[in-house]
Amino acid sequence: MPSLGVDLGELTDDAIAGPWRLWQRKRGHRYSLDDVATAAEAVRARPDATSYLDLGCGIGSVLHMVAYKLAPDADLAAVEAQPISLELCRKNLARNGLSDRVRLLHGDLRDPALPLEGDFTLITGTPPYLPPDAGTHSPDAQRTYARLEMRGGVEAYLEAAARWLAPDGTFVVCCDARRPERAIDGGRAAGLHPRVKRDVVPRAGHKGALFTVWTFGRDEAPLVEAAPLVARTKGGGRTEDAHALRALFDLPVNRDEAPSPGSRR
Repeated sequence: MPSLGVDLGELTDDAIAGPWRLWQRKRGHRYSLDDVATAAEAVRARPDATSYLDLGCGIGSVLHMVAYKLAPDADLAAVEAQPISLELCRKNLARNGLSDRVRLLHGDLRDPALPLEGDFTLITGTPPYLPPDAGTHSPDAQRTYARLEMRGGVEAYLEAAARWLAPDGTFVVCCDARRPERAIDGGRAAGLHPRVKRDVVPRAGHKGALFTVWTFGRDEAPLVEAAPLVARTKGGGRTEDAHALRALFDLPVNRDEAPSPGSRR
């Protein structure tokens, strides 16, 4: 894919999985707990996936984490509409030797004419949580599109996943924990059924779950409410859940790390 010629600004160089690293914009959208929890739930649900699609892949954070855990011959694809994020994803794939493995498409996941073929064993999505009129629009377009549902929310991602999901496939998506009905109703409308619900709590004792990671399939099954993932203790230290996330993607685990001084909510 040729460069889009966009100005990325100042970049940071950050670990993502094993030896793989990501460039991120210092003052733009950056990957976070949403991405890590979604990627972890996906690879735990389908470590056997032979084909994988990331919807709205952004800079490639979830894409890289999942690809790192799947077999080297897995068929990989990703879709992104936002030019700055797409350009960063393209650069990140190249630096980690994934350009030839990933079909990276520039387009809107809601577009039924998007030139993407295949039934995917595993699909992921990390949509924004807020309607366009529910938050302040940042002067930085990348941050706005990552936070506000400018191109649809979880319902749009569920509808898109249903177009490309294999009959026995698994779709993993995160959603605002305060609005579980959006995921359930959106899945029903798309012909997908929730199988696992896992709430994610950034910090114990602080306002409860921030978002939920949902696992969907085509067939109906009893819904499993998995134990919540709690990232930090009340005192701000990383929990064993958080250490397990880092270990899953072969990143160093520092149990002597100083606690965070405040909530990141």
